[in-house]
Amino acid sequence: MLAVIRVFIMLMFILFSCIFGLLLSIVRPFHPNNVHIIAGWFGSMAKMIGVKLVLIRHKDAIDAGPAVYVANHQNSYDLFTVPAMVPKNCVSLGKKSLKWIPFFGQLYWLSGNILIDRSNRSKAAGTISKAAEKIKNNGLSVWMFPEGTRSYGRGLLPFKTGAFHTAMSADVPIIPVCMNTTHKTIKLNRWDNGTIYIEMLAPIPLDKEISAREHAKSVHSIMAAKITELDAQVREK
Repeated sequence: MLAVIRVFIMLMFILFSCIFGLLLSIVRPFHPNNVHIIAGWFGSMAKMIGVKLVLIRHKDAIDAGPAVYVANHQNSYDLFTVPAMVPKNCVSLGKKSLKWIPFFGQLYWLSGNILIDRSNRSKAAGTISKAAEKIKNNGLSVWMFPEGTRSYGRGLLPFKTGAFHTAMSADVPIIPVCMNTTHKTIKLNRWDNGTIYIEMLAPIPLDKEISAREHAKSVHSIMAAKITELDAQVREK
């Protein structure tokens, strides 16, 4: 019964968030803080699914200025957890097919996020260049999931290089955001689903003498180690 109630609340929340988010975005389309505000709404829903969020930010990541944020992406519940960490003046990079989702797709585009066509390499490269230009010209940050898909319990998947090419083109650092493993830990019929740790690490400047692929591997190792550390914290509670 609890699961049914929660699912209903989630659906109503998503519907009304899309409606009010669209109204906000129509009044001020593509405003740099639209995504931050709407993400805050979604992050506040963690309590409703029985989760306590512990948000940790490295002191050097606070007010770090334009950057490319990279986060691990595990399952659909990320919609109500990870957004709590989205900073001001930050948009995300998402697949073009999102725009066909009723309400949400239009909200995603109009709020200022960037759509990328992953099926077309040349168009995808062009979108990466556009993202780098937005960072340079508008002082924006970009939020990306470098795994490219949800991991669903398979651990931290190999990273694609788009985020790293973007950061190098815009001459901004990478800021990793790590969340402990949540695969099969959230059950909607259970009142208390425990604590989820999300930690924003220190900015990592990228040496242009090193390839994006090597940077991706290096940041992957750093994030994998941090996720292991966060998992240990969860077990100790």
